[in-house]
Amino acid sequence: MDYIIETQNLTKSYSELIAVNKLNLKIKRGDIFGFLGPNGAGKSTTIRMLCGILPPTDGNAVVNGFDIIHQPEKIKKSIGYVTQRFGLYDDLTIKENLTFYASLYHLPESKIKKNIENILSILKLSNRINSMVKELSGGLKQRLSIACAMVHDPEIVFLDEPTAGVDPISRKDMWDVFKHLSNQGITIFITTHYMEEAERCNSIGFIFDGILKAVDTPANFKNSGKTLEEVYISFIKQ
Repeated sequence: MDYIIETQNLTKSYSELIAVNKLNLKIKRGDIFGFLGPNGAGKSTTIRMLCGILPPTDGNAVVNGFDIIHQPEKIKKSIGYVTQRFGLYDDLTIKENLTFYASLYHLPESKIKKNIENILSILKLSNRINSMVKELSGGLKQRLSIACAMVHDPEIVFLDEPTAGVDPISRKDMWDVFKHLSNQGITIFITTHYMEEAERCNSIGFIFDGILKAVDTPANFKNSGKTLEEVYISFIKQ
């Protein structure tokens, strides 16, 4: 199997609080992986470790062939990351935001222009290229956040609740984009509280109190006759 993410007993603790507890996870290249759990379960902490931002307390992980402890800067160049509060610049246009984020990766000007045209087309933002960010709706801002995270051609995109507070039509549009990216071989690691979104993932993992309870396909989780929501609740009650 060509796993793009592999963790071995990945752990993060803060004094007596164990935020992530011996996480063992394998994600295949090109998959859409859904990470589910209540607030405070360890989802964002896990993502920050996998992105090379937060060093683990114990254990390790390899992301796109790079060790998160010894090669965090190489990881950062090969991923895109959209946090729950992504830093768009309200007083810049869509194009100016994308140009700025592309420049952080020291791409040549010709490459920046090509990438911006491509990502604007994928995310259906081409007709708003000169719009100021402060004029955009919440859904359009989220799409721009994803575009900024994608503008340097990453092989993995980490999305921390990208559809929270977004209207149903915009959510559907974003998931069409995620599927398109997955079909191109880009791996999507996404956290969500929406079970209908979890249904669209290739595989999902349930995490509670920092412990990964189970990982499988949505179909296999439902083989017991339970809905994903019922599976989710059953893990909470364990």
